[in-house]
Amino acid sequence: MELIYTAIALFASAAMIGLYLLMCVLQKKPVPKGLAIIHGLLAATALVLLIVDMIKNGADTVQIVVLFAITALGGIVLFARDMTGKSLPKGLAIVHGLLAVAGFIFLLIYTFGK
Repeated sequence: MELIYTAIALFASAAMIGLYLLMCVLQKKPVPKGLAIIHGLLAATALVLLIVDMIKNGADTVQIVVLFAITALGGIVLFARDMTGKSLPKGLAIVHGLLAVAGFIFLLIYTFGK
């Protein structure tokens, strides 16, 4: 169960950075590349820990993992567009953030709602 707590902390950290990145996108400011990389690494590490916890402890978090995986795909698209100098679609950035928040809420309910 300790892995899931670490995943929660990492997702929370990624969310704080993600909120700043979203503000940059919505205000049409340049997205700091270093922060975008840190955001992705934190979230990816948290997702891996969540998967390991699910496998190791038989946790019933498949739906949450799938939701975070879909969220990650949106993040990868945003990151790739940013790295290639293409504009970042505000709609995709918003949906990415909303999916991440939903996954985080479901994870908190699963973990602490017992």
